[in-house]
Amino acid sequence: MPWPHIQLSADPAAFPARPPADLSDPAVIAVHDQTAFDSVETMVDHWDRPGWTAQTRAYYWMLTFPDSPALADLARRCQQYLAPLGLDPVPDDRLHVTLTRFASAATLPLSRLDDVISAAAPLLPAAFRLRAVPLAGSRGAVRLTVAPWGPVLALHAALSGSMALLGLAPRKPTELFRPHLSLAYNNRPRPAVPVVEAVTALRDLPSVDLRVQDVQLVELRREERAYRWDVIRSVPLD
Repeated sequence: MPWPHIQLSADPAAFPARPPADLSDPAVIAVHDQTAFDSVETMVDHWDRPGWTAQTRAYYWMLTFPDSPALADLARRCQQYLAPLGLDPVPDDRLHVTLTRFASAATLPLSRLDDVISAAAPLLPAAFRLRAVPLAGSRGAVRLTVAPWGPVLALHAALSGSMALLGLAPRKPTELFRPHLSLAYNNRPRPAVPVVEAVTALRDLPSVDLRVQDVQLVELRREERAYRWDVIRSVPLD
């Protein structure tokens, strides 16, 4: 099905800063992601995020893939190859695509989450398929490209619109959203070249197809150098 046309904006705070020329072609998107990562000179500590503590809890919309053994296998193969770099691998059961943070658990009462879900449900797009393509990264992580972007952007826009109805604001507007699926987080400043070289060697691995049939509202926390969450509700895509 055709997805709503969404015009992405360039922004130096996004990664890649400029969007790909084609939001539908997995090959174009993958090359764009890889080229952007290949140009990184210095990687940063992903966990150096002011405001996050062991007590921080926040509400996010995300896509999770607990029933995709092929994705878990691809992640393990990449993580094992990258292990000498000392990155922090994402556990099999925590592979995800972050869509948007919309509130701190300290500021949004739990009782309002039913309103959040009720506002979102009628606006959600239909279920869709994604392809997870090895392998690229950002300044703070190694990650899979996910494509096409159109349905993920449509989902992000629908969630943003539903939040606006409740006076909530996403952390990042859809125009600056760059879908991706992280496999391992960088945990210290370092030259990027060794990481880029290792990642390049994995680009011939086969892609994995994913079926996205629902979206998860979660309460997210950090436990040492890993993200954990509790699923508040899994909302189906019609």
